[in-house]
Amino acid sequence: MTTRNFLIKQRFAAMVNRYEIWSVDAHWQPTTMLGFAQQKRMKMREEVVFYTDDSKNTVLFTFKARNVLDIRSVVDVYDGAGQAIGEFRKDFAASLLNSTWLIDQAGQPQVKGQEKSAVYAIIRRFTDFGFIPYDFVFSVGERPVMEIVRKWGLRDTYQVTVTAEEYDTRLLQAVAVGLDALQNR
Repeated sequence: MTTRNFLIKQRFAAMVNRYEIWSVDAHWQPTTMLGFAQQKRMKMREEVVFYTDDSKNTVLFTFKARNVLDIRSVVDVYDGAGQAIGEFRKDFAASLLNSTWLIDQAGQPQVKGQEKSAVYAIIRRFTDFGFIPYDFVFSVGERPVMEIVRKWGLRDTYQVTVTAEEYDTRLLQAVAVGLDALQNR
Protein backbone atom coordinates (compact mmCIF):
# COMPACT_ATOMS: atom_id res chain seq x y z
CA MET A 1 0.00 0.00 0.00
CA THR A 2 1.37 3.42 -0.97
CA THR A 3 1.21 6.28 1.51
CA ARG A 4 1.52 9.89 0.38
CA ASN A 5 1.51 12.08 3.47
CA PHE A 6 1.40 15.84 3.45
CA LEU A 7 0.97 18.64 5.96
CA ILE A 8 -1.22 21.71 5.57
CA LYS A 9 -0.39 24.80 7.63
CA GLN A 10 -2.62 27.82 7.67
CA ARG A 11 -0.86 31.18 7.58
CA PHE A 12 -2.18 34.14 9.53
CA ALA A 13 -3.40 36.88 7.18
CA ALA A 14 -6.09 39.54 7.23
CA MET A 15 -9.02 39.13 4.82
CA VAL A 16 -7.70 35.94 3.17
CA ASN A 17 -7.12 32.32 4.13
CA ARG A 18 -3.66 31.16 3.12
CA TYR A 19 -2.30 27.64 3.32
CA GLU A 20 1.08 26.01 2.82
CA ILE A 21 1.13 22.38 1.65
CA TRP A 22 4.26 20.42 2.59
CA SER A 23 5.62 16.96 1.98
CA VAL A 24 6.81 15.48 5.28
CA ASP A 25 9.32 13.06 6.70
CA ALA A 26 8.43 10.05 8.89
CA HIS A 27 8.08 12.38 11.93
CA TRP A 28 5.67 14.80 10.21
CA GLN A 29 8.34 17.47 9.83
CA PRO A 30 7.95 19.59 6.65
CA THR A 31 10.53 18.80 3.97
CA THR A 32 9.47 20.36 0.64
CA MET A 33 6.73 22.87 -0.13
CA LEU A 34 4.26 21.27 -2.53
CA GLY A 35 2.09 24.32 -2.95
CA PHE A 36 0.57 27.49 -1.60
CA ALA A 37 -3.20 28.10 -1.56
CA GLN A 38 -5.16 31.29 -1.09
CA GLN A 39 -8.87 31.92 -0.52
CA LYS A 40 -10.34 35.38 -0.51
CA ARG A 41 -12.96 35.81 2.17
CA MET A 42 -16.34 37.40 1.56
CA LYS A 43 -16.65 36.12 -2.02
CA MET A 44 -20.09 35.12 -3.26
CA ARG A 45 -18.77 31.76 -4.48
CA GLU A 46 -16.10 29.94 -2.55
CA GLU A 47 -12.88 29.73 -4.53
CA VAL A 48 -9.33 28.72 -3.64
CA VAL A 49 -6.33 28.91 -5.97
CA PHE A 50 -3.34 26.61 -5.44
CA TYR A 51 0.03 27.86 -6.66
CA THR A 52 3.51 26.34 -6.84
CA ASP A 53 4.64 28.75 -4.10
CA ASP A 54 3.76 32.02 -2.39
CA SER A 55 5.01 34.10 -5.34
CA LYS A 56 1.66 33.10 -6.93
CA ASN A 57 3.18 33.03 -10.43
CA THR A 58 2.10 29.51 -11.46
CA VAL A 59 -1.34 28.00 -10.82
CA LEU A 60 -1.30 24.28 -10.02
CA PHE A 61 -5.06 23.83 -9.60
CA THR A 62 -8.17 25.53 -8.20
CA PHE A 63 -11.44 24.73 -6.58
CA LYS A 64 -14.63 26.67 -6.99
CA ALA A 65 -18.17 26.21 -5.67
CA ARG A 66 -20.83 25.89 -8.36
CA ASN A 67 -23.41 27.94 -6.52
CA VAL A 68 -23.45 31.16 -4.54
CA LEU A 69 -23.15 30.65 -0.77
CA ASP A 70 -25.02 27.34 -0.86
CA ILE A 71 -24.32 24.86 1.93
CA ARG A 72 -25.22 22.03 -0.45
CA SER A 73 -23.02 23.29 -3.26
CA VAL A 74 -20.75 21.01 -5.22
CA VAL A 75 -17.14 22.21 -5.31
CA ASP A 76 -15.33 21.53 -8.59
CA VAL A 77 -11.57 21.02 -8.73
CA TYR A 78 -9.71 22.02 -11.92
CA ASP A 79 -6.10 21.63 -13.00
CA GLY A 80 -4.00 24.65 -13.98
CA ALA A 81 -5.36 24.48 -17.55
CA GLY A 82 -8.99 24.48 -16.39
CA GLN A 83 -9.67 20.76 -16.96
CA ALA A 84 -11.86 19.01 -14.36
CA ILE A 85 -10.05 16.78 -11.86
CA GLY A 86 -13.01 15.91 -9.65
CA GLU A 87 -15.46 17.35 -7.15
CA PHE A 88 -16.40 17.26 -3.50
CA ARG A 89 -19.39 18.31 -1.44
CA LYS A 90 -20.81 18.22 2.04
CA ASP A 91 -23.67 15.76 2.55
CA PHE A 92 -25.92 18.22 4.36
CA ALA A 93 -28.49 15.75 5.77
CA ALA A 94 -25.87 13.31 7.06
CA SER A 95 -23.87 16.24 8.47
CA LEU A 96 -26.51 17.34 10.96
CA LEU A 97 -24.86 15.20 13.66
CA ASN A 98 -21.59 14.08 12.09
CA SER A 99 -20.00 16.08 9.28
CA THR A 100 -19.97 14.00 6.12
CA TRP A 101 -18.17 14.82 2.86
CA LEU A 102 -18.27 13.06 -0.50
CA ILE A 103 -15.49 13.03 -3.11
CA ASP A 104 -16.00 12.11 -6.77
CA GLN A 105 -13.27 11.48 -9.33
CA ALA A 106 -14.07 10.09 -12.78
CA GLY A 107 -13.36 6.37 -13.06
CA GLN A 108 -13.11 5.84 -9.29
CA PRO A 109 -15.66 4.84 -6.64
CA GLN A 110 -17.17 7.66 -4.59
CA VAL A 111 -15.28 8.40 -1.36
CA LYS A 112 -17.17 9.18 1.85
CA GLY A 113 -15.54 11.01 4.75
CA GLN A 114 -16.81 11.43 8.29
CA GLU A 115 -15.48 12.64 11.59
CA LYS A 116 -14.03 9.76 13.56
CA SER A 117 -15.30 11.07 16.92
CA ALA A 118 -19.04 11.59 17.21
CA VAL A 119 -18.43 13.39 20.53
CA TYR A 120 -16.14 16.01 18.96
CA ALA A 121 -18.55 16.31 16.04
CA ILE A 122 -21.42 17.17 18.36
CA ILE A 123 -19.32 19.54 20.50
CA ARG A 124 -18.16 21.38 17.38
CA ARG A 125 -21.74 21.56 16.12
CA PHE A 126 -23.07 23.29 19.22
CA THR A 127 -20.16 25.52 20.21
CA ASP A 128 -18.21 28.28 18.56
CA PHE A 129 -14.78 27.00 19.55
CA GLY A 130 -12.68 27.05 16.38
CA PHE A 131 -9.75 25.24 17.93
CA ILE A 132 -11.41 21.85 18.57
CA PRO A 133 -9.39 19.21 16.73
CA TYR A 134 -10.98 16.79 14.34
CA ASP A 135 -10.10 13.57 12.63
CA PHE A 136 -11.83 12.81 9.33
CA VAL A 137 -11.57 9.37 7.79
CA PHE A 138 -12.35 9.05 4.09
CA SER A 139 -13.01 5.62 2.65
CA VAL A 140 -14.70 3.55 -0.01
CA GLY A 141 -16.68 1.05 2.05
CA GLU A 142 -14.18 -0.29 4.57
CA ARG A 143 -11.13 0.61 2.43
CA PRO A 144 -9.36 3.77 3.68
CA VAL A 145 -8.46 6.45 1.14
CA MET A 146 -7.36 9.41 3.27
CA GLU A 147 -7.32 10.66 6.85
CA ILE A 148 -7.17 14.33 7.85
CA VAL A 149 -6.22 15.13 11.44
CA ARG A 150 -6.50 18.69 12.70
CA LYS A 151 -3.87 19.26 15.39
CA TRP A 152 -4.27 21.35 18.53
CA GLY A 153 -2.72 24.79 18.32
CA LEU A 154 -3.20 28.46 17.59
CA ARG A 155 -2.29 27.97 13.95
CA ASP A 156 -4.42 25.41 12.09
CA THR A 157 -2.28 22.46 11.06
CA TYR A 158 -3.54 19.33 9.36
CA GLN A 159 -1.77 16.00 8.98
CA VAL A 160 -3.04 14.23 5.87
CA THR A 161 -2.37 10.56 5.20
CA VAL A 162 -3.32 9.24 1.76
CA THR A 163 -3.41 5.47 1.36
CA ALA A 164 -5.09 5.12 -2.06
CA GLU A 165 -2.80 6.03 -4.93
CA GLU A 166 -5.53 5.93 -7.58
CA TYR A 167 -7.03 9.22 -6.37
CA ASP A 168 -5.50 12.44 -7.70
CA THR A 169 -3.43 14.10 -4.97
CA ARG A 170 -4.57 17.54 -6.14
CA LEU A 171 -8.20 16.59 -5.51
CA LEU A 172 -7.31 15.28 -2.04
CA GLN A 173 -5.29 18.41 -1.23
CA ALA A 174 -8.28 20.52 -2.31
CA VAL A 175 -10.55 18.53 0.02
CA ALA A 176 -8.13 18.95 2.93
CA VAL A 177 -7.98 22.73 2.45
CA GLY A 178 -11.72 22.79 1.76
CA LEU A 179 -12.45 21.22 5.14
CA ASP A 180 -10.78 24.17 6.83
CA ALA A 181 -12.27 26.79 4.53
CA LEU A 182 -15.80 25.36 4.27
CA GLN A 183 -16.42 23.05 7.23
CA ASN A 184 -18.34 25.46 9.47
CA ARG A 185 -20.52 26.97 6.75
